[in-house]
Amino acid sequence: MNFREASRKIDYQLISRYGMITNDMNPIHTDEKFAAATEMKGIIAHGTISLSLIWRSIRMTFGDAAIAKAVLDVRFVRPVRVDELITAGGRRLDDTPDVFEVWARNQDAQDVVKGTVRLPSTARPSVF
Repeated sequence: MNFREASRKIDYQLISRYGMITNDMNPIHTDEKFAAATEMKGIIAHGTISLSLIWRSIRMTFGDAAIAKAVLDVRFVRPVRVDELITAGGRRLDDTPDVFEVWARNQDAQDVVKGTVRLPSTARPSVF
């Protein structure tokens, strides 16, 4: 069983607005000159933007009630660059009925976030 996918183009305006809303104006996210001089070699998006797409995919698949008792365990494995298209989704793991693989990937199908979510056994997919 696959999750419904959630996608978003991550442009500079989104990164900037996200930084203002979360009060995270780290120059790695907002200052091109500063970011270019770091090991990241340019502006990167806040990791939690990609994480929010995973949460959106879970909610779209299982509904709001499942989110309240979900236990998410993820790793940020690749930075997200300006103008990347990020798509999040997941799938049921064959050997564990309440644990699902989750991921966020860029337009080149490279994982940017990956991990698992444990959902309550009462969680059922909502109607697509």
